[in-house]
Amino acid sequence: MGWVFPDTETEQSGAAPDHINGAKTIGALYELASENYSGKYTVPVLWDKKLKTIVNNESEEIIRMFNTEFNEIAENPSLDLYPSHLQTQINELNGWIYSGINNGVYKCGFAKKKGPYEEVYAVHFKCNKTLLREYPNLFNYTIDLFQIPGMSSTVNMEHIKKHYYGSHPSINPFGIIPLGPNIDYLSPHDRDRFAS
Repeated sequence: MGWVFPDTETEQSGAAPDHINGAKTIGALYELASENYSGKYTVPVLWDKKLKTIVNNESEEIIRMFNTEFNEIAENPSLDLYPSHLQTQINELNGWIYSGINNGVYKCGFAKKKGPYEEVYAVHFKCNKTLLREYPNLFNYTIDLFQIPGMSSTVNMEHIKKHYYGSHPSINPFGIIPLGPNIDYLSPHDRDRFAS
């Protein structure tokens, strides 16, 4: 089933129905794009509303597309966050980040046997040995990103928690959603020290 769209604008604060296709779930979008689709329903999804299809569902590729594919409508089309002279380094770093950090938590959370993950099994994906806020540079970077104008309006931690804690019954069979943590992403950060 995947992510679920609410039926009305007021059903879930901060979430909206799919006014384009009337889909109730992300899965319905996958099936609209490909009638015989049999894979996993994942996000993110870059959707083409004219062709009614998924352009891409791989975050790294979508990020690259955003760098150039929409320049004719971009506010700053000359901004290049993927310059050709750095692409090899960026690709290597992205591979390391994806495998060790972004996907690492899933490797741990969905592990079928103990072993290297045994000591960190606690909350949902059981990865509480070291929290993001215990890495000062990463945490300050996260706060800095969150404070980019327009960014915070795209993040709803309650939605994120409800989805993750409610959509993995093999890990969280009772669907318990923890109350915390309550992190103030609008708090000051120390990233200005890198400005010089």
